Amino acid sequence: MISKKHTGYFLLLGLGLFAALMINLSLGSVSIPISEILSSLMGHSTEKNEWHYIVTQFRLPKSLTAVLVGSGLSVCGLLMQTLFRNPLAGPFVLGISSGASLGVALLILGASAFGGIFLSLSGNQMAIAIAGSLGALLVLFAILLISNQIKNTMAILIIGLMFGSFSGAVISVLSYFSSAENLQQYMFWSFGSLGNTNWKSLGIFFMLYLLGMILVVPTIKSLNTLLLGENYAKSLGLSIKKTRNQILILTSIITGVITAFAGPIAFIGLAVPHIAKLSLQTSNHKILIPAVFFLGAIVMLLCDTIAQLPNSAYVLPINAVTSLFGAPLVIWLLFRKKRLI
Repeated sequence: MISKKHTGYFLLLGLGLFAALMINLSLGSVSIPISEILSSLMGHSTEKNEWHYIVTQFRLPKSLTAVLVGSGLSVCGLLMQTLFRNPLAGPFVLGISSGASLGVALLILGASAFGGIFLSLSGNQMAIAIAGSLGALLVLFAILLISNQIKNTMAILIIGLMFGSFSGAVISVLSYFSSAENLQQYMFWSFGSLGNTNWKSLGIFFMLYLLGMILVVPTIKSLNTLLLGENYAKSLGLSIKKTRNQILILTSIITGVITAFAGPIAFIGLAVPHIAKLSLQTSNHKILIPAVFFLGAIVMLLCDTIAQLPNSAYVLPINAVTSLFGAPLVIWLLFRKKRLI
């Protein structure tokens, strides 16, 4: 049962999400009044014709991408922290993001070494997303194969980190032999970007994201049971192996597709679950999952707004903004509450 306190909290989060979305759509190199944005979204004419085009074709897809990225990474971070019972676990600990990065690196950086079809596809955003998805899928299969042979959940965490190290090593070798142009392209991708999606790619992104998020719902009861410890969870009839594989698969789907379409986005998946836990003072995933969903979307929208440097033609790397503003926030919360989880 959700208390009145939590109902008010979610109402506040809903209003916060709407406000963050409007601010994100309003601010940029060109400032557009919120009244004109609402008019444009409802299909009415705007004071300037170009405003409607900017909102519907550029800013709205980017804002919706921010919502998907922020909410998805936050939920995945919460699942990983619960599964591994580790407050430092995040959505990228399994090496899925590294696998996606390796897939993109093979396409972009491999263009220098292999040329041909690699060279023709390296500038195509959809080809980059597909390469990232295939890389993430390959690591997912490897993780699932290994998880079926290993009973210790913490060992899977270590193996995931090793996958990340291996992928980083391969990327370093490819970078060494890559041309300056391809290396710069890959570096820009690795900074993360929410503006690479159009309506077509956003539709594909959303369908894969929705598949992963739907799979989260049946795991809520199992996640709450895991908080009691694996031995106690087994005594209650929970299949640790089945639950672990379910969480690994859905986390990999969401994290992999996000990395493929938006690049590796730091901080969000690690920090937002702690912000939700500290503010709600609960460990019930029935409450925490929707809370981190809204909080992640809000934080991502605000970070993207800051990255746009309103009234400026410059755009900061989104990764830099999420870390610069997120890390001090979490440190402040920890000092205030005096505890981590």
